[in-house]
Amino acid sequence: MRRLISLALAMVLSTAAQAQTAWPTKPIRMIVGFAAGGSTDVTARIIAQALSERLGQPVVIENRTGAGGNIGADAVAKADPDGYTLLMTTSSTFAANPSLYKSLPFDVQKDFAPIALTAFIPNLLVVNPSVPSDNVSDFIAYLKANPGKLNYGSAGNGTSQHLSGELFNSLAGVRMVHVAYRGGAPAVSDLLGGQVQVIFAPLVEVIQQVRAEKLKALGITTAKRSPLLSEVPTIAENLPGYEITLWNGLLAPANTPPEIIEKINRATSDALRSADVKAKLAEQGSEPVGGTPAEFKAFIASELVKWRKLVEVSGATVQ
Repeated sequence: MRRLISLALAMVLSTAAQAQTAWPTKPIRMIVGFAAGGSTDVTARIIAQALSERLGQPVVIENRTGAGGNIGADAVAKADPDGYTLLMTTSSTFAANPSLYKSLPFDVQKDFAPIALTAFIPNLLVVNPSVPSDNVSDFIAYLKANPGKLNYGSAGNGTSQHLSGELFNSLAGVRMVHVAYRGGAPAVSDLLGGQVQVIFAPLVEVIQQVRAEKLKALGITTAKRSPLLSEVPTIAENLPGYEITLWNGLLAPANTPPEIIEKINRATSDALRSADVKAKLAEQGSEPVGGTPAEFKAFIASELVKWRKLVEVSGATVQ
């Protein structure tokens, strides 16, 4: 009898081990909380293609837009923890939203299993050519002379674009009116059409329009200039203390088996080290990061503190 029980237990353990080894056996969903064509979506598609090649199954992007990425994040938090639903998130959703929103339907530290920090991405202050300013100093002077006249668009309430604008308002002592969209791409479309006049957009979303002189670039939000637009100064060069850096990261639902998390992390890290992925990210001004799940978990904890202070300084709120 004991021998039969031992054999049965061995078979169960063997089957479980084989299932973990075999994962994945079907396509994987990668949910993005913002519209197609935006910075997060572009990064997600680069990573998804690289993961498809390394995991041997299609990694399919699904855009779940709205509420500053909260809708997409909530869908992943409630998904089965089997490794077949992933989230490409941003600093907006995971670091800023917990301080901006009175309540969230998920807990960023308890409801997700961090996989890897994927990229750092700069935002660029760009304006419609109708705005009579060619640099940050002139722009601040114009805004002070015309309070509330200009609208700035963003990919949604609580996004890094939103906070970039509110921090600018706060530090410069000016007033622009925020207009929230359901993603970066539609916001840029309205900027080109003149419905909004200003955007603090991820570099990838506007660099071609800047090069074509359809938009004017006044400054970059990061502490250092971007090698893609080295002639564009940092905002801090004219507005001391100003700095915002957007990041993307990959997560799964909490309780996803550690073996699966590790397998995705290895594939992601390998992709971020590859020349192909590095080149594609560099095209949008992004810097690949990588690292372990534990490192990403610690990074999220530190970012929550940093962005809470940023929200306080900016005065931004979301109803």
